[in-house]
Amino acid sequence: MYRGQPTKPFIIPGDYKKAAERLFPKDGLFKAQGPDLKASAEFAKYLGIGIEYQRLLVLDKQCGDLQKFLEQFQNNLDLLIKKTWVEKSDENRKNILQDEVPAFMQTIERGDFVKSVGEFSVILDELAYLLFGAQSEKEDFTEYTFRIDAQMGLFWWYASKLTLLKEMKDDKVSWAVLLLGLCYLTNF
Repeated sequence: MYRGQPTKPFIIPGDYKKAAERLFPKDGLFKAQGPDLKASAEFAKYLGIGIEYQRLLVLDKQCGDLQKFLEQFQNNLDLLIKKTWVEKSDENRKNILQDEVPAFMQTIERGDFVKSVGEFSVILDELAYLLFGAQSEKEDFTEYTFRIDAQMGLFWWYASKLTLLKEMKDDKVSWAVLLLGLCYLTNF
């Protein structure tokens, strides 16, 4: 996914803007604890996953319901990857991504959410390429996805911001932000 500075800044439409900027401030600077957890709940509502997100966020990381959810996420991600039609030249990218998913799931299951966010960012970059092709690497990719569907655009905007958390050391905040993407893709 394009991570450079666009020549013309993209402005998130309407109601989404405030929630997005609370989750990931414009300047990329967070307080010591990272994004506001209340902002993540508001952001989840705009992604259309608010109720499930709230339910999962408070669950014990070892409970059966959360484990079932993680299995559903992995199954849906696997289906997205497998069922995506790609050019023969991109088939290897698809296979490599498929091979990265089990290690990513193990990182989540170990509770290393800080590392999981970084791994998820890489997975989302590749998934965007599989779903949207070279368009995912253009500077107007987020704007493009907003034109397709506002919630989808908001999700890919979120995906482009995950690298801002690479210095984050707070597992609670990392889990809250990671769970946004997990919930969205589970219901994609």
